[in-house]
Amino acid sequence: MDPEVSFMLLCDPLQALGEHQIHVEISDRFNRQSFPEIEQHIEAVWSDRVAKEPWLFNGAKFRLHSAVLSVMEKGPVAEQAAQNLTRSQRGEGDQLESADKSSKDEQSCVLTLQLGLTCYKDYLGTNWSREAGRLQSHGQNECADPQAFLAQPLGVGAVMATADGDVVLLRRSQKVAEAAGLLDIPGGHPEPKVRYTENSCSELISSAQTRVNVPVSSLSKPVFMGIALNHTSAGRPSAEFYVRCTLTTEDVRDFYRHGGPEAHESTEILFLSRAKMFQLNERAPLWSEMCPSAKGAVLLYQRVMPDC
Repeated sequence: MDPEVSFMLLCDPLQALGEHQIHVEISDRFNRQSFPEIEQHIEAVWSDRVAKEPWLFNGAKFRLHSAVLSVMEKGPVAEQAAQNLTRSQRGEGDQLESADKSSKDEQSCVLTLQLGLTCYKDYLGTNWSREAGRLQSHGQNECADPQAFLAQPLGVGAVMATADGDVVLLRRSQKVAEAAGLLDIPGGHPEPKVRYTENSCSELISSAQTRVNVPVSSLSKPVFMGIALNHTSAGRPSAEFYVRCTLTTEDVRDFYRHGGPEAHESTEILFLSRAKMFQLNERAPLWSEMCPSAKGAVLLYQRVMPDC
């Protein structure tokens, strides 16, 4: 597997979670831990970056503290699944299957995303900083959690399939701070200013819709495939979804060309057939053009949605 990515949580094949199975819990208990030295470092990093890239601006983000899987069936298999998830969310990189393989009942589990608040400035000064490794060691020693002092902003991505079966990819702008010029799937970071309901997958992936500029009414309900970790930014998490669009590939291209509220984030739209999506791997020429979050989404799609 590509060393840039791993899975924090991975659903079973054909067992992606529906919107009603994803809950969001927001509390300041899930915020980043702090100490004076790192706050000074964050301020210094931010001042330096803004001086070099004056178009950057700070913004509030959700911080993923953990993902808690509640399995309804009782028994040793369900208990083991919960234990595995606890280890995984602390950054040990375990793969976790979403439910008992012997059960096909989609009601068997509920995933709760425990979210605190962070910001883009904190992300650049922790996850994206040269001090990230030291912060992880400090977190492990002080909190038994290597991610405790990191911003860990929750990214979201959507593998979006058109009515023709093509998957949408976007070329990131050269002016974004991370993975400039690389290919990505539609997505971003959900904004805390949005009012989130108990079951809020649609709100979480709204950034994917705005990146492509397609009407919300053209998108199916999202299904959750898993959480990928980006190891080029100290294990930053991204929740990956699959969504179908009723528009044809050409219609999606036209909507994108008309621009939208976040058109400046990308410079080009591309489409890959389903067959080519399943051929993508580290040996494929296109793989080197993809940012880590897109790689994680592709790998999840290949494993979780083989017949979609």
